[in-house]
Amino acid sequence: MHIKVFTIEKSSEPSIELLSKEYTKMISRFSKIEEIKIFNKQIAQAQTIGESEAQASYTKVYEPHLKGLNIALDVQGLHVDSFEFSTLFNDDVNINFFIGGAFGFEDAFLGKTQKIISLSRLTYAHKIAKVVLFEQIYRGLCIKNNHPYHK
Repeated sequence: MHIKVFTIEKSSEPSIELLSKEYTKMISRFSKIEEIKIFNKQIAQAQTIGESEAQASYTKVYEPHLKGLNIALDVQGLHVDSFEFSTLFNDDVNINFFIGGAFGFEDAFLGKTQKIISLSRLTYAHKIAKVVLFEQIYRGLCIKNNHPYHK
C-alpha cells in the first residue's frame, strides 16, 4: 500500500511540520506515505481572480495524480467515524487523498474521485486539516492492524 496526501500549500508553520513528520513516521510502520505539496504561480494568480478560477487551477494540478483510490476531503463529503475510515485500508491499493485549496473543489474534480469525505463540518486551515488527516490515517491503520493506539 502506498498513501499519498496532496495539498495546495505554500509552506507550513515549523511546529505543524514537526507534527506532520511525526505522524508520517508512525504511519510508515504500516504503509508507505508521501506528502505532495503543490503551489505554483498559476494557483496564486487564480486565487486572486476568483473562486471558479482557483478551483480550476486546483483541478489542473491534481488531475494527473488521479490513479488508484482517490479520496477528496471536502466539507460537504460523507461523515465517517474512525472505524469506517479504517476500511479504506482494507485492500492493498494505492490511495490518494486530496485536500482542496482555499476555494475547495470543482464538482467536475469531485466526480472523478471514488470517495468524498469530510473531516468535520468545521472548516480548518489547510495545515490543520492535513495534521488531522495524518492522525486519522495513522488511527485507521492501527485499527486495521489491531494496534492499541486507537483504544
